[in-house]
Amino acid sequence: MNRAEKATLQLQAVSVLRMLKETRTYDELAEVTDLPAGDLNRYVNGHVLPSTDRAEAVVEGVGREELADELQARTRLDTEGYVDNSDIVFDQSFLGLVAPVAAETFDFDHPDVVLTAATDGITLAAAMASYFGARCAYAKKSKETAVEEFIEARQRLASGIELTYYLPSSAIRSGETVLVVDDLIRSGETQELLLEIAHDADADVGGVFALISAGDEGIERAKARTEAPVGALASFE
Repeated sequence: MNRAEKATLQLQAVSVLRMLKETRTYDELAEVTDLPAGDLNRYVNGHVLPSTDRAEAVVEGVGREELADELQARTRLDTEGYVDNSDIVFDQSFLGLVAPVAAETFDFDHPDVVLTAATDGITLAAAMASYFGARCAYAKKSKETAVEEFIEARQRLASGIELTYYLPSSAIRSGETVLVVDDLIRSGETQELLLEIAHDADADVGGVFALISAGDEGIERAKARTEAPVGALASFE
């Protein structure tokens, strides 16, 4: 890890601590992090940065647990089991905290492109792309009028409906590493189509990530299609 990467990690840890401090005293934050309250006070108020080891522990360990809890608290399920995560996908500052935690937790390969499906995955993809310094691309269910060449992925669902996604061919170049992300993974059908697009682009898959997993079907389906890390920050049964 070079100096710039260390500084970035330390600043990300401070951002996570500041989010946690919004609903906790320093003593409560000390219990969550196993760090002294006095040190936490200095980190949160910007007087000093945590060491690399402490920063990594906050981002990868405490950060994941607390962000997952926050996801759970801000996500609603209706009586039919449909997920409403609007409070998350509309909060770009929160998604900015999710990106480093996801990267540290799942050890994704550094992507050249973060790929998602329009529309709810776009804000997460933008946050992940910003963190990695990568491009952001999203597949759509319709073709852009002015674009001549597309990568097309098509699948007939169990319901009999045919789902098709299109991505301009120029969005991913051969040999690039692609991180597939989405706000929600349920059946895994969308992720399969995105993985197919990456394959057709002759790209390498660096990982598959979702904010929320609704059951295990989608996660297992994605794992069957790639050897790259696959995971979600929070899950609902």
